[in-house]
Amino acid sequence: MNKRFNQVNSSYRDNIMRVNIRQQMAHPMSEFLGTILIVVVLWFGGILVLDYGRIDGPTIIFYLVMLYSIINPLKEFSKASYNIPKGLASMERINKILQAEVEIKDKENPEHISSFEHQIEFRHVSFAYTDRKSAELVYVLKDINLVIPKGKTVALVGQSGSGKSTMVDLIPRYYDVQEGEVLIDGINVKDLAVHDLRMLIGNVNQEAILFNASFKDNIRFGKTEATDEEIANATKIANAYEFITKSEHGFDTNIGDRGGRLSGGQRQRVSIARAILKNPPILILDEATSALDTESERLVQDALEKLMKTRTTVAVAHRLSTIKHADEICVLHEGKIVERGTHEELIEKEGYYKKLHDMQQV
Repeated sequence: MNKRFNQVNSSYRDNIMRVNIRQQMAHPMSEFLGTILIVVVLWFGGILVLDYGRIDGPTIIFYLVMLYSIINPLKEFSKASYNIPKGLASMERINKILQAEVEIKDKENPEHISSFEHQIEFRHVSFAYTDRKSAELVYVLKDINLVIPKGKTVALVGQSGSGKSTMVDLIPRYYDVQEGEVLIDGINVKDLAVHDLRMLIGNVNQEAILFNASFKDNIRFGKTEATDEEIANATKIANAYEFITKSEHGFDTNIGDRGGRLSGGQRQRVSIARAILKNPPILILDEATSALDTESERLVQDALEKLMKTRTTVAVAHRLSTIKHADEICVLHEGKIVERGTHEELIEKEGYYKKLHDMQQV
């Protein structure tokens, strides 16, 4: 792995160096050639004026002025020779995204669903991806069986790469399983209309997905018909109302690309406000507080607890302190559920969960 990384890194570095050398040489070369051209015109024009009298002084000055007017546009060609290929390469990458085929599609005559009544079930679920080098299937989840009743909170914990995020991504059908079934109210998610399925689910991820728009537009993304009053109420529950109203233009303030004008905690609270406004019966929390400082984590955790009330919640967490009150905690290791129970039950077992808990207490 390290050898392959070093090879790719070296190749990338060499390509960048070649591009930068050509880019940096373009300006000096254009200046040099422009100077040579002026010298040639002065030399040849001087000969014509002094020796042959074919042209007079004002005429040679006119030619020099014309030459100066032409040189600057010519210099821009050297910049264009770099920017045009760069733009074409960017356009090619953008077109790949715009023309990419949607892999998850509705089946013919899918079932429609408008509410969540009973439970989410993972029944003998296995998920794998294809290794690029060997073309073999590498299993991330192996024979997962789990029932999540309506109104309960289930937490998934384990080391990085154990399959936690993959597992929650199967509920809104971001991927299709190779083996087994994911069921909502007894219906396989593959049989449901994708739009209907995802309207039942709200996501709050570690990296909040925000757009270069106003607070208001970002919050009502999942419910475009929401009123200003509904948006304000959602932000109050999410502990976001205060900092939004203190911003320059209030709810109409632009937050920048990916919410770049906000802190990590503020971005998360805007994301939570969006989920509150959508009011989904199923909530997925994927390490929503793992990248925050203590103060931001407290505010976000408080907002999440308000959001989780009366909802069915599946939470992925690294910080075990954030999921102590979950109705059930499932411990994943190498793609399998190795332990399950409440926080107190798992501590008493003195198994893998207890080991993770003790490591975080140090």
